[in-house]
Amino acid sequence: MNLDTLFRPFAYKSLRLKNRIVMAPMTRSFSPGGVPTPEVASYYRRRAPEVGLIISEGTVIDRPASSNDPAIPHFYGEQALAGWKHVIDDVHATGGAMAPQIWHMGIVAPHASGWRPPAPMEGPSGFVVPGEAGGVAMSESDIADTIAAFGRAAAETKRLGFDAVEIHGAHGYLIDQFFWAGVNRRQDRYGGATLPERSRFAIEVVRAVRSAVGEDFAVILRLSQWKQQDFAVKLARTPDEMAAWLNPFAEAGVDIFHCSQRRFWQPEFEGSDLNFAGWAKKLTGRPSITVGSVGLSGEFIAAFQGESSRPDPLDELIRRLTRGDFDLVAVGRAMLSDPHWVSKIREGRHEQLKDFTREALATLT
Repeated sequence: MNLDTLFRPFAYKSLRLKNRIVMAPMTRSFSPGGVPTPEVASYYRRRAPEVGLIISEGTVIDRPASSNDPAIPHFYGEQALAGWKHVIDDVHATGGAMAPQIWHMGIVAPHASGWRPPAPMEGPSGFVVPGEAGGVAMSESDIADTIAAFGRAAAETKRLGFDAVEIHGAHGYLIDQFFWAGVNRRQDRYGGATLPERSRFAIEVVRAVRSAVGEDFAVILRLSQWKQQDFAVKLARTPDEMAAWLNPFAEAGVDIFHCSQRRFWQPEFEGSDLNFAGWAKKLTGRPSITVGSVGLSGEFIAAFQGESSRPDPLDELIRRLTRGDFDLVAVGRAMLSDPHWVSKIREGRHEQLKDFTREALATLT
């Protein structure tokens, strides 16, 4: 297995990366009151010398019900932003690059702790799953304020010195809820019968973010076909439908598509072995990031339900990266439990690679 392609530098706009490996965004819930602690900064600092780019855990924008978890970090407010300044300064001090992932959860199940946000959860039509109410439908004023809040968060990423920004538009959270016909039943300009029509909210978020950071700052958009509420959902069922969905984002200001799959090796459409990231790059011409069970035998949803995963070979990943299907590779659980995973891969110390168990979620290793 020739690892050269995995360790080639990558440069695009504000990004100057030493290798093609990205630390994937993974919710940790170690920021009480929304404020990242020194322990959170240390967690990221330990990985900064290893990876090309760190994408932070999801960090929420300034809306009353943007989060269902009191320990999810905020990307607004003096204390939280001071915490993030500590994080990025530590990452840069060890030679790393980092992008925060800015996020609004939309309507999701209540947190297991019983904590509730100070306002009802909000989404396009009030549904948490098709036909089941879980919150309130956003007014056009709510939508406008949310778009502005994404823009403000993006401006803060640049002010604090981050290297890029990622918008979370995947996994059944707010932006993705607008894409999904099952929960977006709106009759105004933010709904519609087609996926491009239902993408209007997300396009306006991208434009607000691009306006806030300028043309030279890299903007990443994370997307998925599947939803946490329903793994079988497919927003785009053909390459033509995917092109009609993704190309307007490229035109609006997305530089890099971060294409979430549960298993990166699965083809997106019949007749080709290209995965989601491969199709995104082919259709838009923009760089893409692949993700989904890289380096491990099991997929990550099962991990949250207690299933362990063993280290898995990277041969198929390297084959696709070398072929040019995608540009960057996001690694999640393997790196969550082992900050030295990259070094072990590069140096061939495969016998030292660790299994992933659910217990790793309970600590900041």
